[in-house]
Amino acid sequence: MPNEQTLAGRNILARAGRIIARNWAFFFLILMMIIFSIIGSGFLSIVNFQNILHLATSSLLLAAAETFVVITGGMDLSIGFVMGMSSVLTGELIHRLLAVGASTSTSILIACLAGLLVSLLPGIINGVLISRFNVPPFIATLGMMGICNGITLKICKGFSISNLPDSLTRIGNSYVFYIHPGRGTTLFHKPDYIADTQIRELVRLIPVSLLFSIGVLLILWYILKYRKFGRHTYAIGGSMDAAIRAGINVKRHLILIYALSSFLAGLAGVFNVFQTGIGNYSTFSAMYELFAVAAVVIGGASLSGGKGRISGTAVGVLVLKVL
Repeated sequence: MPNEQTLAGRNILARAGRIIARNWAFFFLILMMIIFSIIGSGFLSIVNFQNILHLATSSLLLAAAETFVVITGGMDLSIGFVMGMSSVLTGELIHRLLAVGASTSTSILIACLAGLLVSLLPGIINGVLISRFNVPPFIATLGMMGICNGITLKICKGFSISNLPDSLTRIGNSYVFYIHPGRGTTLFHKPDYIADTQIRELVRLIPVSLLFSIGVLLILWYILKYRKFGRHTYAIGGSMDAAIRAGINVKRHLILIYALSSFLAGLAGVFNVFQTGIGNYSTFSAMYELFAVAAVVIGGASLSGGKGRISGTAVGVLVLKVL
């Protein structure tokens, strides 16, 4: 008979094993970072880690969008092209508003709002097709992917929307702290006496895009974990029949889920304009949607539905970005 000390040791090992199994992606991410820091010159640096987090913003938004859909047992293949449509539409509207004499700030604000509002339409249509007409999510969103791509190419004629105001990239690529060693620190903008060609003289800390990502992910995490909307999302993914018997309006909820997914993709497109300074359209080789699905699954979600976490998805994105 094993003594109490042996049983306690086994219990600790079993508990540790469950923790590792549940969070294997996080531990794999830590292991990768350790290995790359040892063998990779320049990997272990604040600049590199900040660049990874900054460039992961759009991917985090797309993967978060896919998380809600996957938890319900569905899949949204249109998010990459909704992102491209939102980006191109925002860039084109900024151009046109500036051309008619609107101020830069007004043009940017109206264009961003329009890009976000238009991005809701593909999600609403997807939700209606899936919930009301029983079209499989794969087919509905695959068709919407082609429609969004066609609309985008019609707007931009196959070329990215360039020559947008410089203030876009100054906002999208800004940092919280700009430290000039021996001279002082400024918040959210570089010191006025520093030219763009001298930017490397500054120590830049905490990208604003990181704060933006954390803010959005925290809101989504709270909704999914603590609000009725999140509980209904898990219930539908666990068993749609049981959710219907429990009184959940499954059809309406699925429309909201796909609308949310599309809206987050549109938000990623608007952010992309601020990050790059151009309206980018998505190409078929970009595979943003498959990247998002991969990140969600790596983060612990099940493609059969009923399982998934925003925190796990964020880790899944970082795993892929670090690689």
